[in-house]
Amino acid sequence: MNFKLIKQKDFSLLIIGKLVSLVGSNMLQFALSLYVLAITGSATIFASILSISILPRLLLSPIAGVFGDWFDRKKSIVILDFLNGLMLGVFAALYIIKGGLSLFLIYLLVIILEITEIFFGSAMSAVLPSLVKKEELMEANSLNSLVMNIGNILSPILGAILYSSLGFNIILILSSISFVLSAISEMFINIPKSHKKPEKIGIKSFKTDLMEGIDIIKSNRLISTLIGLGTIINFSITPLFGIGLIYVTKEVLKVSDMQFGAFQMVLSASMLFAPLLCGRIMKRIRIGRLIHISFVTIAILILIMSIFPSSFILRTFNSNIVPYVGLLIITFIVVLVVTVSNIAVGTLFNQVVPLDLMGRTSSVFNLAVTVFIPIGQMIFGLLYDIIIPSVVIIISGLILIIAITLYKKALLSYDERELEAEAASGVEVGAETEVEAIDEIGVGVGAEA
Repeated sequence: MNFKLIKQKDFSLLIIGKLVSLVGSNMLQFALSLYVLAITGSATIFASILSISILPRLLLSPIAGVFGDWFDRKKSIVILDFLNGLMLGVFAALYIIKGGLSLFLIYLLVIILEITEIFFGSAMSAVLPSLVKKEELMEANSLNSLVMNIGNILSPILGAILYSSLGFNIILILSSISFVLSAISEMFINIPKSHKKPEKIGIKSFKTDLMEGIDIIKSNRLISTLIGLGTIINFSITPLFGIGLIYVTKEVLKVSDMQFGAFQMVLSASMLFAPLLCGRIMKRIRIGRLIHISFVTIAILILIMSIFPSSFILRTFNSNIVPYVGLLIITFIVVLVVTVSNIAVGTLFNQVVPLDLMGRTSSVFNLAVTVFIPIGQMIFGLLYDIIIPSVVIIISGLILIIAITLYKKALLSYDERELEAEAASGVEVGAETEVEAIDEIGVGVGAEA
């Protein structure tokens, strides 16, 4: 991986700001889970707090997408981060005054955080691709993935330490500070203006711009392909990691708590190393082909993964060590490739979506992939209860194979268009060089005369 982008002030400030707010936000989510379980002892209430956050996304994503394209993105992300910091400061004060937070206040906190996150994500979607050149997008997304994964690994560790030693209110205060610091760093970023606000804001202009975003998704097969792949991954693959592997390791392989902890550490390490290990490979392969190869590889590895919890393997070995180690190795590679595919999909999305429409299209993308997470978890959670786990894992792999077969042509056609564009550009450059050479000869003749 080439780290030269870190030397660019605007890119560095963006990544630092995102990391600080990510750590604060994730620490808060982790501590909030522990706090809710501590005061209620109810898994149902805990689940309801997690699921309620999807309602604002369903209702507000289209609105946030249009607003993200209308208004100055720098002002939007700075204001929203300051608002988050202020809001969390208010909730920290309420905690001190009341000696805790009621369930109503917790529900309110979760909903407000989700609303600001929806609008922030819409405004932020076009920032990174506007700060770097097209040919630097893969490196930029790789660095962004690396730094964000570091934040995702550190957040629960810090959250657990701070929550157990200092309490939930300190987490609220630190999260508030993290958002304020993020906003301050964003104030110094020079973000090119790519927003396009209508002369008159109203229902009619909102509807027109919303339909414009929907039309580009319908008309651009590649964008609809990326949205389709994203939804299928979250439908079939996310439950494999969120439910399937936990169920298999604990209930089928009967691993110890230490083995389970090691398994989780390997998953985290894989997400961390992927941008570092695969940087050169990602640059050498055309992006459409890279995505296709990644998804095919993931599907094949998932089918291989299904072997380890099978009754044949479990009967063959007296202990769980061999199937556990085999599953650990395959899972490491799968997460590695999944991370690479995510970087590639994000890069391709940045390349094909116009910056002035990025808010609308990214909101639709995020809405589609988010909605299918709970649906996939419910369906596959039921399947793990009623069907042999190995068969459920095979189903996940087969769904992915069918999806990538359907979308293969659209992905590879993008590479073909890029090659044609580069070839045409090469002809033009050659013609310009020839003209310059002729001009230089003419000058020489004139001088001699």
